[in-house]
Amino acid sequence: MVNFRLRYKLSGRIIVLALLTYVSVATAGTRQLPIKEIIKQTLDFSVRQSLRMVEVLHNKPNRLPRTIGINGELETANPAWWTSGFFPGELWYLYEYSRNPELKMRANEFTMRVKDQMYTTDNHDVGFMIFCSFGNAFRITGDPVYRNVIDTASQSLCTRFSPKVGCIRSWNTSSWHKWPYAVIIDNMMNLEMLMWASREFYNPHFRDVAITHANTTMKNHFRSDYSCFHLVSYDTISGNANVKQTVQGYSDESSWARGQGWALYGYTMMYRETKDPKFLVQARHIAHFILNHPRLPADKIPYWDFDAPDIPLAKRDASAGAIICSALTELSQYVDRRSAKEYRRVAEIQIRTLSSPAYLADAGENCNFVLKHSVGHLPANSEVDVPLTYADYYFIEAMMRYRRYFLE
Repeated sequence: MVNFRLRYKLSGRIIVLALLTYVSVATAGTRQLPIKEIIKQTLDFSVRQSLRMVEVLHNKPNRLPRTIGINGELETANPAWWTSGFFPGELWYLYEYSRNPELKMRANEFTMRVKDQMYTTDNHDVGFMIFCSFGNAFRITGDPVYRNVIDTASQSLCTRFSPKVGCIRSWNTSSWHKWPYAVIIDNMMNLEMLMWASREFYNPHFRDVAITHANTTMKNHFRSDYSCFHLVSYDTISGNANVKQTVQGYSDESSWARGQGWALYGYTMMYRETKDPKFLVQARHIAHFILNHPRLPADKIPYWDFDAPDIPLAKRDASAGAIICSALTELSQYVDRRSAKEYRRVAEIQIRTLSSPAYLADAGENCNFVLKHSVGHLPANSEVDVPLTYADYYFIEAMMRYRRYFLE
């Protein structure tokens, strides 16, 4: 990764144009480390950085890392915040990688901080909160202490499903959430917990809810080019989709980058869980939209919205890049050789980019988050150009997947 900063003085104003240019293996020659070494170095760094984060939060009960606040200091969240499960999940991945016993102890400690969220019924994020934490805990350890929490959380999530609409409701109506039945593309990510729990607890209802939600979302959330709307609101009487718009993107008709990542990841996962070819077709169409977009930078880390009006000065979103990277790495396992090679190539570029000084934090800096430069909610001027806990989670997951699929 090469950073060029070109400064132009125009009408007394300084415009800083940052060009992030990817240098390919062919042109970089011996200057580039093998991807295996890049991943090892970055995961080793992530272990050290996460243990620093643990030390900061160890004596702060019920607090979990969220981002850096406007004062430059660590901003934490309580267990009810939608991102609460990501740091415990990150610790479990890093324990799986390192087998460091301290990481296992800390992963359990922070996982238990979100345990009560298995009873959450007032939003759809219970899947994020519980499956990233307890799901990884059970997958890695097999300890039954984590298992039943996932069953309860799945029952809680299903209380938000409407057979008339065919979707799990994301947000309740409020002074801010004005829609009668809001469903956001992020909700695709919560279906993995239901699919897993359906098998584990022999509960076909969980599976039926997940598949119905995925089918309804596929019908109503996507445009003809397979970009997706952020939010679709449904009429609760007829079940029809009557509003399609954005909340976190640039405009109702724009393609919010993280939303495209949620969509790609969600349908890749649904193909894995069902082997239904229509989900694979959908995932491949979404991948084609992202990877062939003329405004996807050469380093493959997208701008926060593909249609942001100030490209190439627009903010990049490392979280979107990490989610897309993890999804592409998995999707490469289900497609023809040529497509698999292309998905792997892009995922490798993304890992190299995110592991470079342009995005990877310095040791002990960045409030001990791994990645810099994510965008949470730019229209609300919230969490702009800061680290985000889910960016770290999906980046670590992407590297773990890449190791498993291609390097082991």
